[in-house]
Amino acid sequence: MAIDVTDLLRDGALSARYRHHMDARTRKPHDQHTDDEAHILAESMTVKRDRLLASLTLIGGVGLLIAMPFALRAGAEFFMPVTAALVIAIALVPLLEWFERRGVNSRLAAALCVVIFLVLTIFAIGSIVIPATDWVAQVPQKMDQVRTALEPVFDLYKNAERFIDRILNQMPIGDSGANAVRIETPNSMLGLLTSSAPHLLIQLFFALLVIYFFLAGWTAMRKQTIVSRGSFEGALTTARVIQQVVDATSTYLGTITVINVGLGALTSLILWQIGMDSPVMWGGIVAVLNYIPYLGPIVASLLLFVGGLMTFPDIWTALLPPAVFIGLHMVEANVLTPLIVGHRLTISPLAILVSLSFWAWVWGTTGALLAVPLLIILKTVFSAAGTPDIAGFLFEDGTLTHVGDPDEEEADERREMEPAMVDTEKPAT
Repeated sequence: MAIDVTDLLRDGALSARYRHHMDARTRKPHDQHTDDEAHILAESMTVKRDRLLASLTLIGGVGLLIAMPFALRAGAEFFMPVTAALVIAIALVPLLEWFERRGVNSRLAAALCVVIFLVLTIFAIGSIVIPATDWVAQVPQKMDQVRTALEPVFDLYKNAERFIDRILNQMPIGDSGANAVRIETPNSMLGLLTSSAPHLLIQLFFALLVIYFFLAGWTAMRKQTIVSRGSFEGALTTARVIQQVVDATSTYLGTITVINVGLGALTSLILWQIGMDSPVMWGGIVAVLNYIPYLGPIVASLLLFVGGLMTFPDIWTALLPPAVFIGLHMVEANVLTPLIVGHRLTISPLAILVSLSFWAWVWGTTGALLAVPLLIILKTVFSAAGTPDIAGFLFEDGTLTHVGDPDEEEADERREMEPAMVDTEKPAT
């Protein structure tokens, strides 16, 4: 029987096509299941990678925050004058722009700003330091007067002093011939200034150079920063943030300076009326310490009380200078400052306290003076760039939460995917 090769080829082609079709139908659920597993595995790896990167970022950020204060304290000789100079330079930018709008060259305008700032600083320091030197020199002669004025207060603690003395007398006293460490300190304000003058002059000269070069290159630096952005929106945002930082810092420091100078002048006028010695010095002390929120007025009141004890014969009259200042400060802090500054700059008192304690711990009195301006600069930048959402980072997105073992996740995902992986036959029509 003859076999038609054409029929065999046709039948073979049909059989191969049929087998390919049947294999495709048979293999389709298996391939879909493999693709789903690969997709789930890729998503799981992406989530784990994002969580690992977020955790490492959080750990690095916490480490940086912990290490930064110690680095700032260790490098205070560099960081403190630079930071103070930058804050002062930012506050002087409106004065620089005022000169530039009137056709003054940038370098000459920067030099004029530095000269004006230096003259005001020398006047403020001279009005405080020179009279303070005389007051410090009078302390030994005034101690008897101060003790006499405080005698009613000492009488209240006589019984406590006797009790403490009795306890101390009963305690064993070590060998008086033991080695002792002797610390020599300057015995006068002049000696203190002489010993610290070279270091202070170097830091002051360095800060003045930073202020001058910052102001001299301010216009070109701001233009370069804005132009170098990759998009128009980025350039617009950068320009807006720079202007907001300058406006907020200069407005706060300028307004507070006017308020503090007025408070110091009024305080010195009233102290002069009641017969307080060196009223200009006390007005300057009040004006400077009022830059430090909360703690500054307390220190000013204590110093005025000591000055009153050295001036007036009894404790009740000595309470008059601090009482005058406290009354004026209450009016200034609760009426005048909120009326002028409160509508422009709203800062949380908790944030002020935290910033004050942090910078005072890092840089002492200078840090306390810079606490609020630095807080304003950081607040302005973060409000434009976005503040970190720590609560959402930790809890809402589940970055650091335990999400279960991998076996449990795979079992849950497999149970969810089982209904979709069943290849149901279509009903016959």
